[in-house]
Amino acid sequence: MSLQIYNSLTRKKEAFTPLQPGKISMYVCGITVYDYCHLGHGRLLAVFDVVSRFLRSQGWDLTYVRNITDIDDKILARAAERGEDYQELTRHFIEAMLEDETRLGILRPDIEPRATDHINEIIVMIQQLLDKGHAYLASNGDVYYRVASFETYGRLSNKNLDDLLAGARVEVDDAKEDPRDFALWKNAQAGEVGWDTPWGRGRPGWHIECSAMSKGCLGATFDIHGGGPDLPFPHHENEIAQSEAANGCKYVNYWMHAGALRVDGEKMSKSLGNFFTLREVLKSYHPEVIRYLLISSHYRSPINYSEDSLIEARAGLERFYATLRHYSDVLPIGLEELTDSPNYQQFVRAMNDDFNTRQALAVMYDLVREVNSIADAQPEQAHALVGELKAMAGILGILQEDPQSFLHAGAADAISAEHIERLVAERAQAKKDKQYARADEIRASLLEQGVVLEDSPAGTQWRREQSQSK
Repeated sequence: MSLQIYNSLTRKKEAFTPLQPGKISMYVCGITVYDYCHLGHGRLLAVFDVVSRFLRSQGWDLTYVRNITDIDDKILARAAERGEDYQELTRHFIEAMLEDETRLGILRPDIEPRATDHINEIIVMIQQLLDKGHAYLASNGDVYYRVASFETYGRLSNKNLDDLLAGARVEVDDAKEDPRDFALWKNAQAGEVGWDTPWGRGRPGWHIECSAMSKGCLGATFDIHGGGPDLPFPHHENEIAQSEAANGCKYVNYWMHAGALRVDGEKMSKSLGNFFTLREVLKSYHPEVIRYLLISSHYRSPINYSEDSLIEARAGLERFYATLRHYSDVLPIGLEELTDSPNYQQFVRAMNDDFNTRQALAVMYDLVREVNSIADAQPEQAHALVGELKAMAGILGILQEDPQSFLHAGAADAISAEHIERLVAERAQAKKDKQYARADEIRASLLEQGVVLEDSPAGTQWRREQSQSK
């Protein structure tokens, strides 16, 4: 099966055809660095990390660009609130973002442009739009995009221009020609951050930044543009209008948007008190549990963050690690050796079907069941299948921990691994001395503290229950 991608622009799944044979250019809207990354950012980062890993695993020559917005009204407002230079603010939150990414196993993109490094390209594009009549200099010194000049505006978000006008609220003394118009350049008042331009000193609007950065990194037209669920309107709609009007050609061939992340069934919001940063969550839960939760549903589907969903994610990973701890010496099989593997072919078919990680994980679960069923009778075949499993896991960026370490990981206030080991040893001695009541007492005591003992001819293994594995 060839690669199929659901195109948000056409609202259907399409066979992927690259602009250049064997190559893929992909731009993803990244983080505006005025605060710590939240769970929704984590979903976006994890989704396109898996997309990039899979594309490369299939031999595509991928150029992955994910921008950093480091100049924006929110950034300037937060810097003023904290009483610090905006560049110091962005430096701090960029470092924090990279720390969070690393813990989640997110690989760095090939190119990570910052808006402030592309001011010249932004100015050039705005001048092109002014020259072509798609933009105008308003009386307040701002430069606005003339939305009515772009006939197909609203196509991506399925919005009608007349409906947008009817729903717009016209402010008194608004300098815009049309309430639907949006700022390309914002006039800087005395003392404000700004850059000099032919139409005055100021700073870029948010939307024009991505149009200039994507063109600078990938050209006027590229293959895939990705982003979060809140971006089709107005951000991506405005990107299309700006870029196609300025460049005179199609902007993007395939649009991909990740589904929303909800918290206990509600939209994540500071006003609702259910807003979580990645670093807050990572203090309580293993990074792979968070990553697994973020990729276990199809990327276009909404996901729900809750205690139950985290327990379920932990349980899913435990099923893998409980098997893998018996095969710590097995290495992933090279992908070039997996071409004829029916298991790997199923995995690839799932991922080629619009990056269906849910179905890909189902293939991996089937593989674990097969390994467990033949472990004793066909040990060599079981080892080979584990090599396949680890290769698939590498594409998804999971099962990268030492199995014992993962299964033994617990919350900061949980019973320590050393204490558990002492009790396991005491229980073994009690059984040897036929003190079965004491052995049962130890097992029951550990279970009350969230530790499960698993006896086998090879000895006793232990793991923490899901609800105790924060």
